[in-house]
Amino acid sequence: MLAATAVSQSATDPLSGLVLGDVPKPEPRPGWSIVRVVSSSLNMHDLWTLRGVGHPPERLPIILGCDAAGYDEDGNEVIVHPVIADPDAGRGDETLDPNRALLSEQHDGAFAEYLTVPTRNLIPKPSWLSFDEAACLPVAWTTAYRMLFTQAQVRAGDRVLVQGAGGGVASAAIKLAVAAGAVVYATSRSADKLAQALSWGARAAVPTGERLPERVDVVIETVGEATWTHSLKALRPGGTIVIAGATSGTNPPADLGRIFYLQQRILGSTGCTRSELVALLNLMDATGLRPVIDRTLPLDEIHKGFQLMLDGRLTGKLVIKEITS
Repeated sequence: MLAATAVSQSATDPLSGLVLGDVPKPEPRPGWSIVRVVSSSLNMHDLWTLRGVGHPPERLPIILGCDAAGYDEDGNEVIVHPVIADPDAGRGDETLDPNRALLSEQHDGAFAEYLTVPTRNLIPKPSWLSFDEAACLPVAWTTAYRMLFTQAQVRAGDRVLVQGAGGGVASAAIKLAVAAGAVVYATSRSADKLAQALSWGARAAVPTGERLPERVDVVIETVGEATWTHSLKALRPGGTIVIAGATSGTNPPADLGRIFYLQQRILGSTGCTRSELVALLNLMDATGLRPVIDRTLPLDEIHKGFQLMLDGRLTGKLVIKEITS
């Protein structure tokens, strides 16, 4: 079968380690199911693997891709929950299992014609959701859902700042927060992405680092060092920053004096539970919300897709088509 495999890592030339070619089809094993992949989508996690960040070289080669939607062995349309873990080991939350792994970390991922995952990780795909739309959800959209509603417990009327509008998680967070009745502010260095944020329902969209019209209850932070100071200053006393990524760096000045004096909360968030993915689907069904898809490319053009991500030229998700549904 055709697959996109990480065979080496480079901080300066990550795509040099991505090889597209034929690999053996996965074999079935007890408790696991084989999925015929229709659509997958790119995530920054894939680039981090190719850069050698958070992925030990001894786990190479490995097929990349965290998101997948397709058909199970009985021909049912499914979405793959990408967190492979034991809920009991996480006290009921599989994201807290110390041995959890995102698809493509310890097990071959979704940039292939077939993949295998625990049967528990298969969720029926609703008929109102296309395969391309479904493939956008498992990582970016569920990450945003958990950040907003599990960690920050956002409610209607809350003020929410989303840093870095245009990224997969950020675009999802804007649309989800708006759908929940929050007042949303967004930032970006790109005028086009600011305009997109406004079209998704943000009340205001400002250049990165610019003062907001008011302080916010919650900041959704995936950028890191480049926006951290702004995130702290934009937050009201007692407010919450939820962090699920740090694409610009992981070690900004902490500003502990501000944090303790204003009693600000800093919460980490990683992935989602299976039940949160189901809850996200229920919210989308109720509101008509759909993911933002920048474009769709076939699997044999995946290098082009990654280059677009590296160049910062995507708004929303880039979908990879393994087969035509």
